[in-house]
Amino acid sequence: MKILIVEDDGPLRLLIARVLRDHGFEAVGVSNGAEMRPLIENGDIQLVVLDIMLPGTSGLDICRWLRGHSTVPIIIISARAQETDRIVGLELGADDYLSKPFGPEELVARVRAVLRRATGQVAPAPREPTLRFAGWIIDRDRRELTAPDGSPVALSGAEYDMLITLTDSAQRVVSRDFLLEQSRERVSGASDRAVDVLVSRLRAKLRAHGGGEIIKTVRGAGYMFVPHVERR
Repeated sequence: MKILIVEDDGPLRLLIARVLRDHGFEAVGVSNGAEMRPLIENGDIQLVVLDIMLPGTSGLDICRWLRGHSTVPIIIISARAQETDRIVGLELGADDYLSKPFGPEELVARVRAVLRRATGQVAPAPREPTLRFAGWIIDRDRRELTAPDGSPVALSGAEYDMLITLTDSAQRVVSRDFLLEQSRERVSGASDRAVDVLVSRLRAKLRAHGGGEIIKTVRGAGYMFVPHVERR
C-alpha cells in the first residue's frame, strides 16, 4: 500500500519513509501541499501522514482540502499536543492524531490500525496499475519498462524510481528539490548534480529506444514529463 508523507522536516520525512518501507509499505514524501496535490489526484495513495505545522498552507487547511477531494485516510502528526489541535484535526476529517516525538512501533501500529478500519485489511497491497505513454509500457508490479517496439529497457533501481516519480507528476513541472528528496533513498550523497546525472541517464536510455523529448528541462524550475500517462 502506498503512503504519502507530508512533512517539511526533511530528516524526519526520510525517517518515517524508511520505517514504513521496512514494514512492507510503499512510501513517498513531499514537503508541502502543492507537491501533495498531484499525487492525491492520481488516486493511488492509500493513506496520508500529515504534519500539522507546515510553512505556507497549514496541515489543517490541507486536511480540509483532502476531505473535500478524497476519502483517503489521514493521520495527523504534530509537536503540538494540545487537545484543541487534536479535536480540530479530527473534526476536519483526520482518522488519527499522533503527537511528536513518537516511536517507529507506534507509528506503524497507528498506520495499520487506520488502514484496517478503512479497508478491512492491511495487506496484500492491491495490484499496481500498468502505465502507458507514447507507446511505452511500465509494469509497476514487475518494475519493468517496455519500449514501443516491444523490447525491454534495462533500468537501474534509481532510474526506475526516477521514472515513476516523473510519471506520477506527468505534464507538470517537478522541481529539482522534489526529485532530490525522492532520490535520497537510492542515490548516495544525492545532490542537484546527482539528480541531473540520473535524469540524463534515463533520457539516454529512452532515446536509445526511439524516445523523443519525453523528459523536458524547464530552465530555472526543474523537469517535466511531457507525454500523457494512462493508468490501467
